[in-house]
Amino acid sequence: MQKSRGKSTRARPIPRKSSGAGAEAALQDATQRALRYLRGLPGRRVFPGATEVQRLQALDGPVPESGADASQVIQLLDEAGSPATVASAGGRYFGFVVGGALPAALGANWLAGAWNQNAGLFTLSPVAARLEEIALRWSRELLGLPAGSEGAFVTGATMANFTGLAAARHAVLAAAGWNVEEQGLAGSPPITLVVGDEIHVSVLKAISMLGLGRGRVVRVPVDRQGRMRTDGLPEATGPTIVCLQAGNVNTGAFDPVSEIAPKAKAHGAWVHIDGAFGLWANVAPSRRRLMEGIALADSWATDGHKWLNVPYDNGLVFVRNPADLRAAMSSDPAAYLVTSDHREPSHFAPEMSRRARGVEMWAAIRALGRTGIAELVERTCQLASYFGDQLRGAGFDVLNDVVLNQVLVSFGDDETNSRVISAVQADGTCWCGGTRWQGRSAMRISVSSWATTKEDVDRSLRAIRRIAGDARHHR
Repeated sequence: MQKSRGKSTRARPIPRKSSGAGAEAALQDATQRALRYLRGLPGRRVFPGATEVQRLQALDGPVPESGADASQVIQLLDEAGSPATVASAGGRYFGFVVGGALPAALGANWLAGAWNQNAGLFTLSPVAARLEEIALRWSRELLGLPAGSEGAFVTGATMANFTGLAAARHAVLAAAGWNVEEQGLAGSPPITLVVGDEIHVSVLKAISMLGLGRGRVVRVPVDRQGRMRTDGLPEATGPTIVCLQAGNVNTGAFDPVSEIAPKAKAHGAWVHIDGAFGLWANVAPSRRRLMEGIALADSWATDGHKWLNVPYDNGLVFVRNPADLRAAMSSDPAAYLVTSDHREPSHFAPEMSRRARGVEMWAAIRALGRTGIAELVERTCQLASYFGDQLRGAGFDVLNDVVLNQVLVSFGDDETNSRVISAVQADGTCWCGGTRWQGRSAMRISVSSWATTKEDVDRSLRAIRRIAGDARHHR
């Protein structure tokens, strides 16, 4: 072998650009930048302007040939990225159902990020596995679900619906003598899926991913608030799954679960509840009446990153019979995956490797307690009612009964609504989304953040009334 001239053949060590004091300085800088961002939320526009979005180009370019110091990376990310964020962590974001991030939950999220735990197995992280177990039990009790139900942390309501419906698919086909996990769906008995006309897209997406066919669902008519009408329910024959809604994403209305669930279950159907945010109504005594019959179901999907205000992404699923959930989510063990005598999180969720979502959920519940969560839910509901009353008093058409934290308002015909919604979003004082409700265009207001105050609502109302008044004047 010919030796190279003038150069050592010994392998060079891989440089560690951010180690020791440099790494700590970068993390401290990131912390200060994050705190400065949070302090600035009350004074900034809710949606970034075109200039701020354009500046994201600074983050683009070819793959770097050489690395950069961690502090420089954080600086670039903050200076180019922070101005282009949506201020959904503040108090004047009312689009979709998006919570903020409680201080305790955000701090726990930061700490868990430093821990960098894989929450798939107890052996990978005893603290993640134990906190997940505690947080699931606390959540189950707060939501009023049956003792003994098993749960799992997932990314959000889409995967929570997917996981709950996977357990449902397993159970109804097993009752028909078919092992779907081993035999697949080809040749299996057909499953009838019953949904309301106001079914959320996340449920349809879950149905599609499970191979059950979103085009094959049986749709049941709904009333003016989006509640499933009991007189339109088909009689269950063969394997059947009935999907009900706790908290319509436009109106906040609940399907009449106490009327539908007993009938469905009497015919052997599985009842699944999509309660992405509505299930948390159980914690507020004045809203608990909406939850009547919810505990009769077989599976439930909800989120932590909506009304409980933990950082993204954080969803939960619960299944009455733990064996159904485990059968749907478990696989043959690999030889290298060492299990223990403890509860193994990956036996109940789609993912194996995943972040420790239970840490921030535990922190949020520990920080607020039952009374604090009840106050959060009740206060945001009252602010939604205040929104509705003020808009109605200004002569605008509120289309829903404001029973929860959702408000639908119309400013006139479709063209007028479109102009108002676009102008509200461009104004930057607050951000509200557009929707269509039973053939009408409307603006949708969702009050979900712990940070929202009456002052935020009043400031937003002034902007909305001004913009809507201008639109009326220029018709």
